[in-house]
Amino acid sequence: DKKDEEEPEQEGEVAIFLSRSDSIPPEVESGDDQYFEGYIQALVDMHFSEYRVVVIARDKEVWLANLPNNSLLAHAITTFVRDVPGVRAVHVVRDTPKHEKLREKFENRPQMNGIWFPQMTELFQPLVADPRNVTYTLGYRTGDKVAGRSAVDISLGDDFGIYRWLDLFLQGDMQIGIEAGVWSLFNLDPHPNPDGGTALLNTDFYFGIPLTYARDAWSFRLRGFHISSHLGDEFIVNHPEVRRLNPSSEFIDFTASYQLTNGIRFYAFPGAIVHSDPTFRWKPFYVQYGTEVRFGGSKFRFHKLYGTFLMAMHWRNFQELSWDFDGTYLFGYEVSKLQGIGRKIRVYARYHHGYSLEGQFSKQKTHYGEFNLNYGF
Repeated sequence: DKKDEEEPEQEGEVAIFLSRSDSIPPEVESGDDQYFEGYIQALVDMHFSEYRVVVIARDKEVWLANLPNNSLLAHAITTFVRDVPGVRAVHVVRDTPKHEKLREKFENRPQMNGIWFPQMTELFQPLVADPRNVTYTLGYRTGDKVAGRSAVDISLGDDFGIYRWLDLFLQGDMQIGIEAGVWSLFNLDPHPNPDGGTALLNTDFYFGIPLTYARDAWSFRLRGFHISSHLGDEFIVNHPEVRRLNPSSEFIDFTASYQLTNGIRFYAFPGAIVHSDPTFRWKPFYVQYGTEVRFGGSKFRFHKLYGTFLMAMHWRNFQELSWDFDGTYLFGYEVSKLQGIGRKIRVYARYHHGYSLEGQFSKQKTHYGEFNLNYGF
């Protein structure tokens, strides 16, 4: 039957189309080494152009040279190539005499020393459990002694990379950028509330300049930033007895992060409040630290997505608060592009126990649970 004879060919074409790389023609698998190598090189250059990765193919085995000295990026690139149809194995070319001649013809070609406005991913990955992570979030909160038993929190924020230096210092990458963000908290059931409706409790405004550096499993961030807080109009109207203060401060901190495995990360950083408004002063020193664990990863080839479960914990100790523990704990699911880097969608539950983060209430103890939808790096 002619129809039956055609079906296996159609299924084969579908299997190729559903691979990680978009619309790879069938002749890639059957092509010679030169064609196979050129096609994979083009794919890598399209997705990871700034890193000048070199592809060498022999008998459907692939060698990758000049991978970035960032373990997460290097893993993403090798995984990307491994999923190309026809690839039997992927090897990383190390800097050994055995491969010197293989690499020599590529090292003298024109190279970029840096890239303006990098967009693929961040050298320093965000701290997802940090309540003041600069990102886009919509959440429902319950049980907060400050915000009330029912509240909605919204954040709008992003990191804008300006310039990334490649192969700097110990052959790592360094980037400077700017960050900006807004966090707002709305009480859905305020008391008193003579006019009815939802009441805006507090809004924080953030601006920062991060300088980040990454090499192998280590990444670092030196950051100076400003946060100012403003009571909501409805809260002021409903509570005329409350005196409005001006929690406005400038900070500087230095964070070190270590990627123990592809799924486990640890980080810690000391910081200092270099200036705070006289109406709401803070003692200068604080420390923050935490961990992130990703597990149970799955590939959704039809949609070219990768999903993984996520657990994260973030702790803070401030001199102003007698170094008391303040913890945030998160569990959820994260979805990204197949290479596992770039922007992601996260759905998670979060529990905070310690002190409020809301402006002039931030020296008051509280605890609450949240359900959040998040988008960002």
